[in-house]
Amino acid sequence: MENLKAFSYDLRKKVVEMIIEGKGGHIGGDMSGIDILITLYFKQMNISPENMDDPNRDRFVLSKGHSVEAYYAVLAAKGFFPIEEVIANFSKFGSKYIGHPNNKLPGIEMNSGSLGHGLPVSIGMALAGKMDKRDYRVYTVMGDGELAEGSVWEGAMAASHYKLDNLCAVIDRNRLQISGSTEDVMHHDSQIERWGSFGWHVIDVKDGNDIEQLNAAFEEAKATKGKPSLVLANTVKGCGSSIMENVASWHHHVPTEEEAKQIFADFEARKEAALNE
Repeated sequence: MENLKAFSYDLRKKVVEMIIEGKGGHIGGDMSGIDILITLYFKQMNISPENMDDPNRDRFVLSKGHSVEAYYAVLAAKGFFPIEEVIANFSKFGSKYIGHPNNKLPGIEMNSGSLGHGLPVSIGMALAGKMDKRDYRVYTVMGDGELAEGSVWEGAMAASHYKLDNLCAVIDRNRLQISGSTEDVMHHDSQIERWGSFGWHVIDVKDGNDIEQLNAAFEEAKATKGKPSLVLANTVKGCGSSIMENVASWHHHVPTEEEAKQIFADFEARKEAALNE
């Protein structure tokens, strides 16, 4: 796929359609994190519907499971299930496409949603890979508000101790959580120093919604030996439309008809700009 930046706006539109149809969804974090998922699934990870049961496949855990709409859109684009089926059934009674990742669906390694659990489970996967002498990599994406969970830091200590250089954790650093600014709720502005002090290789991505910058960071992580890597992706909550960007109330919001028109127009304009770069 040649222009992933333009493609990201097509997937963003699918996410919004999903949320409107399901009458709920964590739209702000979907928009900040979707470029991370696109980069991993389309440029980095060895995972597809054809090898999803292969013991040598790469593993991915969406620790910030409330951003499942973006995850569904990317998995559907990768061929794991039809996007039309997801949109029609998302968050409906009895649907398998529920509001957090469900490992009964193809391509999903772990049920998630209770914050702070994705990193510890990913550490177990990475350690198992080392013990089994396999060369797969493990990736997990966390929210920045999630970093208030103590289990994250227990995991950070363990991953360094076991020198898990097959593990890469990503922080979707959009600076907003459900109750407002992360810096007002729990100070997080020293992530580079914090993770470094735990023995991780830290990669600071200035624009965490830029696929090329993200891809370069993941390449650096793959080349890092003897320690786990942390990609600090400085993203924009609601990225893609001016009415959503950096607005805390869009953490969980269903667009009105007028808002949706504006959002789709913004997506289309940015897609055209990406195609003409």
